[in-house]
Amino acid sequence: MTGLRTVLLGCVAATAMAGLASAQQMTTVKVGMVRSITSGSTLIAIERGYYKEVGINVEWENLDTSATALASLAQNQFQVVMGGISAGYFNALEKNLPVVMSVSRASTPIGHNLMLRPDLVDVIKSPKDLKGRVIASNGPGSISTYEIGKMLEPYGMTLNDVDVKIFPFTQYNLAFQNKAVDAGLVIPPWTDQLAKEGFAKPFLDADKLVRPSPLAISVEFINTEWAKNNPEVARNYYLATLRGIRDYCQAYHGGAIRKQLIDVLVKTGTERRPEMLNEYVWPARDPYGEMFPESLLDMQKWFLENKFINKAFPIERLVDRSFTDYARQKLGPFVIENKDSKLAGCGKAMEQG
Repeated sequence: MTGLRTVLLGCVAATAMAGLASAQQMTTVKVGMVRSITSGSTLIAIERGYYKEVGINVEWENLDTSATALASLAQNQFQVVMGGISAGYFNALEKNLPVVMSVSRASTPIGHNLMLRPDLVDVIKSPKDLKGRVIASNGPGSISTYEIGKMLEPYGMTLNDVDVKIFPFTQYNLAFQNKAVDAGLVIPPWTDQLAKEGFAKPFLDADKLVRPSPLAISVEFINTEWAKNNPEVARNYYLATLRGIRDYCQAYHGGAIRKQLIDVLVKTGTERRPEMLNEYVWPARDPYGEMFPESLLDMQKWFLENKFINKAFPIERLVDRSFTDYARQKLGPFVIENKDSKLAGCGKAMEQG
């Protein structure tokens, strides 16, 4: 009996040591995340153990904006930051900070709309009627401001013809209600929500007007020095990340994983209203993490021409595709599970008007 007990204790100890060794071999990657529905790809990858399978423990922290987090990324306080593209990124490159775009986070169709105050629907009948009007954007050098400028261009107008005011998306309903703005560049889920509650009316569809297209509006940024010093970890991180993106795309198209992904979004507080996730169309993603260089170069050109940035860079400095290329080679083609889905995006072609 004593011998058996000794053997059992030895087995327990060996198991514990093996678990400890396994834990010690895990590499922690710190991620700063501006949470949105598209965060579901990373959250589902954590939930399903994709990162742990490749020896990575993801520690994520909620951010208000990616613009201010780029400095923390450059200092390696985060290894990855997720958020919208802005003039701040191009300015960070001018300062030679060790950051680069690595994978898209939200892409065409983006579902953005320049919406009007309901009482102005019969007054502003053409985009030219916006001249001198107040238009809301969520940031002076944000992707939303770029979109406003691009949507005005076909009508011979620029940002100088309108008065752009900055409001957080969460305050758009009050801005419309109090008549502080005449129009606003609105993103999901507020596009549906503001229309449903009568605060604003759809006017101009960004997917039909913003060119070149397709485009990515939100991305992941990575610390280039960390990636250079930890190439295998960086590649494996994006292998797991792309698996999560593909799960998101399956859920987007109504695949079997949709309920689990919604549960993860609600559980993490990313979206506390399940009805929003069930009733409204989600932002699309590219299952290969494509960044769409033509569009990205146009953003840079527009920010430069409108004096939000001072310098332009070649596409090789703006984007590092090596991570997604590696993951794509490992995972192979993406195939949509739900063949009956009518939604464009997330692996399904979108007609360009």
